[in-house]
Amino acid sequence: MSGPIKAKHQRLILVLIALAAMTGAGLLAAWALRNQASYFYLPTQIANDPPEVGRAVRLGGMVEAGSLKKGADGVTLSFIVGDDKSRVPVQFKGIAPDLFKEGSGVVAEGRILPDGTFLADNLLAKHDEKYVPREMKDMTEAQARRKVKETR
Repeated sequence: MSGPIKAKHQRLILVLIALAAMTGAGLLAAWALRNQASYFYLPTQIANDPPEVGRAVRLGGMVEAGSLKKGADGVTLSFIVGDDKSRVPVQFKGIAPDLFKEGSGVVAEGRILPDGTFLADNLLAKHDEKYVPREMKDMTEAQARRKVKETR
């Protein structure tokens, strides 16, 4: 004689179904995003063990002094990103961030071309701890503190 399922068993079954659904959703999301991850490489890592051609990666390093060149179209930049041991040529077409300049840190998002050039889709300029927004450049420290307090 089997009667209706007890409330305790119904809750257990619902909890198990919910856990299975969440596990399935997590696995499905991980599978869908498996090729969307963007790995971070230093120039030495790209020189020693380059990623496969066309794979989305990030390249981080310093823009070498004297390497920044603008194309004739005014929006194409070519420069070299280096670290202490290796150098990687980079090409970027677009508007560079205000803080982007020779001798500064950069993270370039893009992919390696078959000839070894890094084709950047996006540039992220890094600044040092002494960075001050241009709106606050001419302020004294006291004025800057007051301005920061006003914006909170």
